[in-house]
Formats: sequence, C-alpha cells, structure tokens
Amino acid sequence: MIDYVKYIYDENVRPKTDYPRKLINYLIARLGIPQGSKILDLGCGRGDFSQAFILSGMKVSAVDLSDWVTENYENIDFKKCDFTKENLPYETSSFDVIFSKSVIEHLYYPEKLFSEAKRILKPGGVIITMCPSWEHNYRTYFDDFTHRTPFMKVSLHDFNILLGFKNVETEFFKQLPFAWDSKIGYFVTELIRFLPVNFLKNKSKLVKFSKETMLLSIAKKNEE
Repeated sequence: MIDYVKYIYDENVRPKTDYPRKLINYLIARLGIPQGSKILDLGCGRGDFSQAFILSGMKVSAVDLSDWVTENYENIDFKKCDFTKENLPYETSSFDVIFSKSVIEHLYYPEKLFSEAKRILKPGGVIITMCPSWEHNYRTYFDDFTHRTPFMKVSLHDFNILLGFKNVETEFFKQLPFAWDSKIGYFVTELIRFLPVNFLKNKSKLVKFSKETMLLSIAKKNEE
C-alpha cells in the first residue's frame, strides 16, 4: 500500500510553507513553553511541525507509522511505531509537551493512543491536540477515507476529561494566523464561513481555512 503521508503531503500538491513555524511559535508563546523543553510530535507526518519546534529551541522527538520524516529532516529524533497496535516506544514521564495535529481522527480507538500519551507525559506536562471540527467539516470529512472518528468540541473536551487530564481547554481554531489574537480577524473568518463561496476553496486559502475550522484542545497531566 502507498505511504499515506507521502501521498497526502506530496510537496507538488502541498508545498512547504511558513505556517508550521507560525503555529508553533504561537503555541509556545501562548502556553509559555520554556526553551529546551522535551517535545513529542505524536504522528509527525512530514515533520514540518517537529522542525518548527526544533527551530524554536526545543528538544524534539517524533513518532509515526510512516518514516517519511527522515527523508525531509535528518536532524529529527524519529521512531517508527504502529501506535494502533503497539505501545509508544518511550519511557514513562519522558516529555514536557506532547503535540498532535490531525492524528486523533484517523483512529478507531483514540483512547488507547492517548492513554499511552498520558503515560509518557511528565507530571504537570501539557498535551496539545488538534483535529478537524466535525460540525464545520462534515460535508468533506470523509473525502479522506482514512478518517475514522469525528470529533465535536464537546466530545474532544470530554475525551480529555475521561482520560484523566486536567485544566482542559477546547476551542474552535482557524488555521489563519491573523485570526489568532484578533477578535476582528476571527469575526472576518466566521463571516466568510457563512458566505456561499465554496467554489473558491481551492483558489483561496482565506476561504478554505475560514470554512475548514479546526478544534484545539490543551490539557495537563496531574502533578504527582
């Protein structure tokens, strides 16, 4: 079978951009993550977000079923793992932060992987989870046939609570940097979301990412 990551993130279709660096810098600043923190990119894909963490001064490990990241970034500490079947190949309480983007929705039993994530997270550590919002993407959600488990804002929030994470914050998130710290910017994206301009999605990132809202969840593991 063709490698999913290589196919979906082929640079001829999805060229590399500065978005991963902008997102990671935003999250680091928002959460006050100290330089030198140990980060795991859980389901690292092509490795763009792992590299962004490294460029921001973090100690980064990455894990995925696909090893394509090794062809893109030689400096990333990578381990290959089929985490639908195997435990994560890390010691208990290894990481300060676990970052997972566009992974949880591909799993039939995401609670298995995220229980493992909790195990390898240090006490007081943070887990950041991003995935498509079913409410905003239901018409196109299964354009990707590997999507298994849709999430709503409430279900992603409760998912973290039921796994025992604390201080859970879950919100709608636009993949447009001008909307992150600006209420006016976010309002503009919401206005576009309700306009009948779907025919422009393939031509305009503004339209595409105003329509395709994500979920962002931030949670902590208890101090022990």
